[in-house]
Amino acid sequence: MQKRTQGVTSNNRLIRPTFFLAINFLSMKVNTQSVNFNADRKLIDFLQNRLNKVETFYSKVISSDVYMKVENTSSKINKIVEIKINVPKDKFVVKKQCKSFEEAVDSACNSLERRLIKQKEKLRVQA
Repeated sequence: MQKRTQGVTSNNRLIRPTFFLAINFLSMKVNTQSVNFNADRKLIDFLQNRLNKVETFYSKVISSDVYMKVENTSSKINKIVEIKINVPKDKFVVKKQCKSFEEAVDSACNSLERRLIKQKEKLRVQA
């Protein structure tokens, strides 16, 4: 709640106080689910920062759903990241499998960046 202050008079002029409003640009809503393991805070923060970078390429992102899974295979490449991004009138899904979750998130976000740039160019041509 903001406090309202009275204007101060100086030489019979009313000086109105100036209010500065800090606009907080909220990042998109990110829902994460980790299957067969517990994701630590560091991984979640990395994911959030990486998705915020993706949002710079396409500003109309509404929300994103991220599913992180560990497959019980003998292969070392058993970390799966699936990212679903909701934009107006469309949805993008990318699924990557890598050695680490960070590598999979980077790879998936790079793919999303390319797809969102293509979508943005397509919308620009149609307009």
